[in-house]
Amino acid sequence: MKKLFTPLSNGSVTSPQGYYASGVISGIKKDKAKDIALILSEVPAEVAATFTTNQVKAAPVRVSMQHAKNGRVLGILANAGNANACTGLLGLKNAMQMTETVARELNAKAKEFLVCSTGRIGINLPMTKVISGIKKAVKALKADGGLDAAQAIMTSDSKHKSYAIEFEIDGKKVRVGGIAKGAGMIHPNMATMLAFITTDAVIDKKSLQRVTEDAVEMTFNRISIDGDTSTNDTVIVLANGKAGNNPIRSQHPSRELFRTALTHVMKTLSRMIVEDGEGISKVVEVCVKGAASAREAKAAAQSIATSALVKCSWCGGDPNWGRIMDAIGYSNAKVKEELVEIYFDGLLAVSNGRATKIPVKRLKTVMAKRNFTITVQLHLGAGEYTILTTDFTEKYVEFNKGE
Repeated sequence: MKKLFTPLSNGSVTSPQGYYASGVISGIKKDKAKDIALILSEVPAEVAATFTTNQVKAAPVRVSMQHAKNGRVLGILANAGNANACTGLLGLKNAMQMTETVARELNAKAKEFLVCSTGRIGINLPMTKVISGIKKAVKALKADGGLDAAQAIMTSDSKHKSYAIEFEIDGKKVRVGGIAKGAGMIHPNMATMLAFITTDAVIDKKSLQRVTEDAVEMTFNRISIDGDTSTNDTVIVLANGKAGNNPIRSQHPSRELFRTALTHVMKTLSRMIVEDGEGISKVVEVCVKGAASAREAKAAAQSIATSALVKCSWCGGDPNWGRIMDAIGYSNAKVKEELVEIYFDGLLAVSNGRATKIPVKRLKTVMAKRNFTITVQLHLGAGEYTILTTDFTEKYVEFNKGE
């Protein structure tokens, strides 16, 4: 069977046609690592975005939400090491100054740039360093600068996250590439993560926003490390049309192919985030099936994925399915204990709400793996939901005792 997509070696946001990027050191981070990233399109690009649902929104989120409504944009500017969140009117002024500075350096308009920040909350940006860094980032722009940009948005990440694919639409080669950051404060709608996706596909703004929202819901909104939703979370997709395909609109025969491609890139990046979770030792896929509705399946899955007791048992390699039963029982999902089945990588540990004869030793073998799946069958309907999550470890607690 022919593959739909071809992964690209060292793929990133500069893999699609017509994009440049850079990552430079400005001095925001104390360890003198790269901390200013810039992504630029050769031509104005359609933009789609989703933002944190936290009621406390960082200044750059507020600015980007407004700029994303204005029409086409040229690029994305981001800094790491300082979230510019809970910084009041000065924070808004600084976020706007960042867009004004990059626009001035590129003879463009401030509204043609989206801005993002990630790092510690409640501290004002060192704007002298930031402005100097933006000017360096403009001069450092290059066609293969995607990996530099990926490194520049890292905070507690142990590795950069980057990926790109190629496929065909209307006989034209189309590419989708992306970079992301995130390792902690990860939970749906959305988390301490940034994701910047670029494509050279021709697609109208309305369709791009719709497929972006669909893709985010199936990927970045289905990961959870610690149950915390942050103040700065942003996913941005740019489409500059350089591939030259027929415009993708609601009735385009390849609209679904493009949506699948975008979802594939986001899913790959979202899994990289979970795999790089702060102090984790296990990556667990939680699948709830047979719920009364999709909403109830989601409630049960998220209850399992965020239970501290469940996550601690995963860390210890203890197949304590009683904690899973407890978590679904206090969720907002309808549960009939006597119907519940629980599987550990396909091994039936619980049937009709009671333990089966599967030896605990076999279940512990599953729990000893780095990656495994917990499946819960409620037998109450057709609702299904899957979320990717992790365990809790001593290292996670140690890492997060202070900043």
